[in-house]
Amino acid sequence: MVTSPLYSFSNSILMQSLKSFFRLLPILLGLLFAHTYTLADEIYIAVASNFAGAMKTLVNEFEGSTEHRVILIPGSTGKHYAQIVNGAPFDLFFAADKKRPELLEVQGLSEPNSRFTYAIGKLVLWSPLDDYIDADGNVVDGGDYHYLAIANPKLAPYGRAAKEVIESRGLWAALQSKLVRGENIAQAHQFVASGNASLGFVALSQIVKSSKVIKGSYWKVPEELYSPIEQQAVLLKNSDVAREFLTYLKSDVAKAIIQGFGYGVP
Repeated sequence: MVTSPLYSFSNSILMQSLKSFFRLLPILLGLLFAHTYTLADEIYIAVASNFAGAMKTLVNEFEGSTEHRVILIPGSTGKHYAQIVNGAPFDLFFAADKKRPELLEVQGLSEPNSRFTYAIGKLVLWSPLDDYIDADGNVVDGGDYHYLAIANPKLAPYGRAAKEVIESRGLWAALQSKLVRGENIAQAHQFVASGNASLGFVALSQIVKSSKVIKGSYWKVPEELYSPIEQQAVLLKNSDVAREFLTYLKSDVAKAIIQGFGYGVP
């Protein structure tokens, strides 16, 4: 059998091309995996329970436009702070106050110059029953109710705010037998929503959707009656994805979502 010079030449070119391809294959795969890792990464966010609903919406928008994955861990700000001090692997911390982010900054446990205010919390007295709460919240004074729910003032900023409001009416001592304390504002809200408490001091964000109250009656507590609930966030790990999320959170689109959940924005 005689092999033509053209066939031998073509076969030689093919073999050289295959050899070059296989030599480059590891590099090409490495570049592909690196590109995929850059486009889609995962971050962990510790978020105050009162902001969990708003954060879920923000995360859905962020994930839909970036392909990154965000894992949310809702809970009380006090417990999150303790977990971070003890080495919890969160990338970002969205607190219900500014005290804990400031402490993390002082302790060197957050990235320098990353602390900022992302929302201003608003306190309301709420009941799921229509016409139960009057325009000035005087129902609290009468004591004609089963229980009044608040978040634990020692752990939760909204709980401290509720205590300040009750104290401003001179009722803190008188209402001790009526108070039920949730570990955080989510639990305080649950006490009221389930009927275990007749009414409670909760976050406005827990009873609104798209800027409208979901159900029941409420008194929006005048902000001069309690210390400002300035909710701050800090970056805990110098992650590109975490920084990208923070940039998104400061955008006009994100701020509109936050306001729609009943918060003020800086």
